[in-house]
Amino acid sequence: MAQAGTKVLTAHIPLPLAERVDQLALKLERSRGWIMKQALTAWLEQEEARERLTREALADVDAGRVTDHQAVLAWAESLDTDQPLPTPR
Repeated sequence: MAQAGTKVLTAHIPLPLAERVDQLALKLERSRGWIMKQALTAWLEQEEARERLTREALADVDAGRVTDHQAVLAWAESLDTDQPLPTPR
């Protein structure tokens, strides 16, 4: 029976991935569900951050806050020299 405030989700997981989850659960002495909850939480946080950063970057572009492409190329090419250029702004 599901606990109050929780919901059971079902997903088909490739066997090699499921085996890795099981191995980690044994190693950490945690349940498979705990491992899945940790993994899903981390992935959701990563995706939410990626979306937020993308929106911020697009707002910068819309506002004209961009770095010249040639300046970035020159900086990148200078990185393996004795005197690398400062990071472009």
